[in-house]
Amino acid sequence: MRTLVVAPHPDDEILGCGGTLLRRKAEGGTLGWLIVTGMTAEAGWPIDRIQQRDDEIKTVAGMIGFDEVFNLGLPPAGLDALPLGDLVSSLSEVFKSFAPEEVFVPHHGDVHSGHRVTFDVVAACAKWFRYPSVRRVLAYETVSETEFGLCREDAFHPNYFVDIEPYHERKLEIMGVYRSELGVFPFPRSVRAMRALAEWRGASAGYVAAEAFQLLRERQ
Repeated sequence: MRTLVVAPHPDDEILGCGGTLLRRKAEGGTLGWLIVTGMTAEAGWPIDRIQQRDDEIKTVAGMIGFDEVFNLGLPPAGLDALPLGDLVSSLSEVFKSFAPEEVFVPHHGDVHSGHRVTFDVVAACAKWFRYPSVRRVLAYETVSETEFGLCREDAFHPNYFVDIEPYHERKLEIMGVYRSELGVFPFPRSVRAMRALAEWRGASAGYVAAEAFQLLRERQ
């Protein structure tokens, strides 16, 4: 299976579906990683921080085993101010090039506007008659973003669970690469919180540890 994870920011891919990506790779799948935003000097980021983030991306790509990495390098702040048509065109090229069968996308109800914009753009790239390779689209949850959405009508309701027990400790190890994104419990992006979420999602589906998703569309 050809799996593409769309991450508004580096670390979203690990938080949302790192264990599932490791499992897909172990099962012989081909993995693609589409990073929507990036740090640039033009946006005011210091050179050493940009280099650190580039190194983090390379390290994570190797640890997960991504076959292809696509980095659009768009500004992390103000993604919602960019023309939607331009964003769709950029993602469309990746979808045509990689031809994913399975796509992971952030949840539309996330509190971060960049996550919501990313969802809308991916939705435009999930039409079967434009991108016939796409068979399954799943929304992942991102701790510190998904649970803080206040709109009940757009809450995260998982209906697709993946057993990640053999891969969960490795997921936590990889998340450690993004050390600047982690905090001390009860900070949401902490090892303890991530482990608790995996156990809770696992208990919801009869597993020791799981990642939960919303299945948005599937064609068989």
